[in-house]
Amino acid sequence: MFSKILIANRGEIACRIIQTAHRMGIRCVAVYSDADANALHVSMADEAFHIGPAPSSESYLRSEKIIEIAKQSGAQAIHPGYGFLSENTGFAEACEANGIVFIGPPSSAIAAMGSKSAAKAIMEKAGVPLVPGYHGDDQSPETLRAEAEKCGFPLLLKAVAGGGGKGMRVVENIGEFDDALAAAKREAKNAFGNPDMLIERYLTQPRHVEIQVFCDETGQGVYLAERDCSVQRRHQKVLEEAPAPGLSEETRKAMGDAAVKAAQAINYVGAGTVEFLYDVDGSFFFMEMNTRLQVEHPVTEMVTGQDLVEWQLKVAWGEPLPLEQSQVKTRGHALEARIYAEDPDQDFLPATGNLRYLSTPDESAHVRVDTGVIEGDEISIHYDPMIAKLIVWDETREQAINRMVQALEHYRIAGVKTNIRFLHALADSQPFREADLTTGFIDSHRELLFPKPKLDTHKALVLAAGFVLEERKSVESVSTDPWSPFGRRNSWRLNSEYAQPLQLQVGDEIHELKILEKDDHYQVSVDESVYNLTAKLEDDSLQAVVDGHRISIHGNLHNDQLVLFYEGDTFQCTLYQENHALEDMAPEGGLTAPMNGAIVAVQTKVGDAVTAGQTLVIMEAMKMEHAIKAPADGVVSEIFFAEGEQVSEGAELIAIEFNESDSEEAS
Repeated sequence: MFSKILIANRGEIACRIIQTAHRMGIRCVAVYSDADANALHVSMADEAFHIGPAPSSESYLRSEKIIEIAKQSGAQAIHPGYGFLSENTGFAEACEANGIVFIGPPSSAIAAMGSKSAAKAIMEKAGVPLVPGYHGDDQSPETLRAEAEKCGFPLLLKAVAGGGGKGMRVVENIGEFDDALAAAKREAKNAFGNPDMLIERYLTQPRHVEIQVFCDETGQGVYLAERDCSVQRRHQKVLEEAPAPGLSEETRKAMGDAAVKAAQAINYVGAGTVEFLYDVDGSFFFMEMNTRLQVEHPVTEMVTGQDLVEWQLKVAWGEPLPLEQSQVKTRGHALEARIYAEDPDQDFLPATGNLRYLSTPDESAHVRVDTGVIEGDEISIHYDPMIAKLIVWDETREQAINRMVQALEHYRIAGVKTNIRFLHALADSQPFREADLTTGFIDSHRELLFPKPKLDTHKALVLAAGFVLEERKSVESVSTDPWSPFGRRNSWRLNSEYAQPLQLQVGDEIHELKILEKDDHYQVSVDESVYNLTAKLEDDSLQAVVDGHRISIHGNLHNDQLVLFYEGDTFQCTLYQENHALEDMAPEGGLTAPMNGAIVAVQTKVGDAVTAGQTLVIMEAMKMEHAIKAPADGVVSEIFFAEGEQVSEGAELIAIEFNESDSEEAS
């Protein structure tokens, strides 16, 4: 077995690989960019080498530098993880040329599956069922347009070298085709260096079911169950599970056999995933093959009891597969939720910030957390915004869902916006519990997935007041005289009752609270309503009773910013002071950047008349494009940034003189 490997990746997957390698007695070499100098994967590795500036193109994508470090450190093999260079044919070839084992498939297999159009041709020849569409070499707009009309609508435009939802567009009719093609090609060019597209019929109610395959150097192949990854947004997986609910054993075997056949058709070695679209009539069609370990591989590990990274290392060393197909067994049900730094209420815009508070559920045989960050780490614009993967297992799907809901309630983050509340609503929703799954699940159930807050504003404000007051008491000095009224740490006044004021800002609204402290409880007045509150704070946990309702919450107070956590929900407010009043990020009529990122395209010029909803600027952040649209009709008066420039969240991009009838609404 290898004695030392280099991990050409970062974050969660680098940490995941290190854990298994160390368990097997293998030393690990990490690489890191400027942004990752203090990252968790660096501290976990046996040694680490600086590789360049923060942008991945100048660090984690520098294949020559990575190979140089591998040779310098004495690493016998390189594990690419997923993303970055994991499916880069040139990198695999360079490893082979330098006598370094690439812990992945042969470069020829990566090349065969790296082009989605070429992959479909290979699969067609191997007898694997395909979705109708076009995957030819002629990439002229005229040919693609003609093939689109031949394929029929709705259709899916897909980057041939793509992955992770980048360079993909659903097109509903021919009128949308030209703009969608231009955007998809541009995004594919930026993400993969290749703008080529394929076209396939877009099934309206499909499920995304994928098969985990493994092959060794002797040509033997097995499949290790399937995963349902239907719950997606922007073609990126949000929640995955194994096994796929509702599949018959006949379909499961047919899909598994087809996946192994697909892998063997390209002389595959190592871990791979063959992805299928599964239609309502039980038919399935080859979609693509990912020639690497998948983000969602832990759910397969949880139901099979196998360590897939260990399998990768053994197969790369030249050992045969640890199990034959008849020996592969599954037990129970597993779910994985991807914890992202993003704002679901703003169309899942990526978020940045500092993880000033991070509390995760306790790990056990039922709960697993795969992460690459710790409290205090920064979520930057340079890399994917995934914070962690939360994986649960139990005997049945229903029990596993209950585990997931509970674990999400115990996952608490402050300092950056996350999708935890959204994931909690999703996992606990009745359609998901009933396995009413399609790739359009999120759009079909938006009302359920974006519920009203669990705490009404008044009760949340009362609890916030209790948290603030108890937090203050915990840090105030106490009189040494046990009989002194000043030792009570309340608002005691001689010969009077004093209701101390507290102003809490929620969004743009400021709430005036009056708190009268008694010996054993508070009276809290909020907007002319009075509540009786008892509260006790231990660390970050507040045990409270509000008018007889006993409730337990957690919270974090930092620089006047308070976040309360309750049953997967959050309540955020600010301790308001006059000098903390929020000012508009931009003057009236300004169009501002919703995130940190780079300007990809400016689709207007000074003097242009624009209409509400018209895309004026396209930004790129965390590998995804985002359209910035005009809020109302008007005329562009000034443009502040050019294509290629970096901008910060809140920066004014374009000034617009709104039409008089729309100005009040726009402001």
